[in-house]
Amino acid sequence: MTQEAAATAAPAGGARDGATPRPGHGSGPGPGSGRGPGLVRGLGLKDCVLLTIGSVVGTGIFLTPGDMAKDLPHAGLMLLVWAAGGLLALAGALSFAELGGLYPRAGGLYVYLAETYGPVWGFLYGWTAFLVIMSGGIAAIGVAFGEYLGSFLPFFSTRHLLLSVPVGAWTWTVSGGQLAALLAILALTAVNHFGLREGAGVQNALTVLKIGSIVVFGVLGLVVAPQVRGALTAPLPAAVASPGALVSAFGVAMIAVLWTYDGWYALTCSAGEIRDPGRNLPRGLIYGTAAVAGMYLLLNLAYARALTVPAMAASDRVGEAAAAALFGPTASRLVSLAVLVSTFGCLSSTILYSSRIYQPMAEDGVFFPALATIHPRYRTPTASLWAQTLWTVVLTVSGTYQQLYTYVVFASFLFHAAAGVGVFVLRRRLPGAERPYRTWGYPVVPALFVLSCLLIIGNTLASRPGESLCGLGLVALGLPAYVLFSRRRRARAS
Repeated sequence: MTQEAAATAAPAGGARDGATPRPGHGSGPGPGSGRGPGLVRGLGLKDCVLLTIGSVVGTGIFLTPGDMAKDLPHAGLMLLVWAAGGLLALAGALSFAELGGLYPRAGGLYVYLAETYGPVWGFLYGWTAFLVIMSGGIAAIGVAFGEYLGSFLPFFSTRHLLLSVPVGAWTWTVSGGQLAALLAILALTAVNHFGLREGAGVQNALTVLKIGSIVVFGVLGLVVAPQVRGALTAPLPAAVASPGALVSAFGVAMIAVLWTYDGWYALTCSAGEIRDPGRNLPRGLIYGTAAVAGMYLLLNLAYARALTVPAMAASDRVGEAAAAALFGPTASRLVSLAVLVSTFGCLSSTILYSSRIYQPMAEDGVFFPALATIHPRYRTPTASLWAQTLWTVVLTVSGTYQQLYTYVVFASFLFHAAAGVGVFVLRRRLPGAERPYRTWGYPVVPALFVLSCLLIIGNTLASRPGESLCGLGLVALGLPAYVLFSRRRRARAS
């Protein structure tokens, strides 16, 4: 079935019989509600596709193959894992596309979980997203940008120490990479402050550049004479010759691949700013995720022609090593520049879409009321945007974002699995609701997505039980916060 056919069209406007948001579950002032300025529906299909691609492609595809090669030492199997990861991400996109068409409002998983299981579940996701998932992710991407910038401007390297202050038994340090992250985050937040078109315009331009660089590298890598032949069809090495070892190595590699695909759901957070969301949201998710999978496979084919698997495993930056092997040292520097642009673009898109989670939470009365504000002139959630940046700055300069992010890996996949189950729950609860898009392959496709999330949850719990339990503790901290916000909401209502 073609992607065009999968993204079934719906009339503009998209009234959804039986799917009207309940009070406290998405009934706040949206565009044209007449209760104050709302978000502008200014994102077309091209913007949706580019936002999806830009939110996924950062540094991972240029680095992850090196880690994969240590656990799965066969180029053909590595390519198979990338294909499987792309299909699972696409299954998630197909599933979330139905939820997004049913509730085309800013907030993404916050809205879907609140509508499916009750407001407390939506709040716990939004709380964790603000506390760690999104803010910690922005901090990590920002510091990665600083690391690559440091290869051109050593002042901004993460190895260049700018400040060291003893704090008891702990020493607080700030590196050039952290400074570069702060400058980039503040600059992109300012751009997004002044309007959706400005933020999306910068993000689109950066994404087009990264797409162009990946496609050029990948195509040229298939055209020039290979440095390695027959890697994809070579016999299995002894380390993965047995079925048990093969399954274990495949599973470990799949976790790395799925994290490199992370961000495919980004567009759902900006659903309140999409023109004709019933058509453009599903297509943006599906086309964007499929395009990412295609680019990832293209690059890995080029890597397999450039480097042996042991050479990949020995390299921290496979993309640059492959470029140097195929085209010479100058090409390696060009790839490093492409990664810098890719990281900056990923940072831009993440700042744009993640800030759209907290505004509807505040609008529903379950977060800080000031964050519900939409700027009357720029029509952007400026308070939510800057609150996110303020907390991200704290995480960036404290250096705690890496440990916190490790903690919430477990919780993040729990939320995704719950949202995937929501497709089944809402089909049963709201059978007559108008769905502009229905998940292709239902019930198999969403079931596969949920199953993949559960497998990752089980693997993470088994391999990192301490971090997983700490992550659940961070989520649980949201329960007393929810009680306080709910009491304040009831007090204002009375």
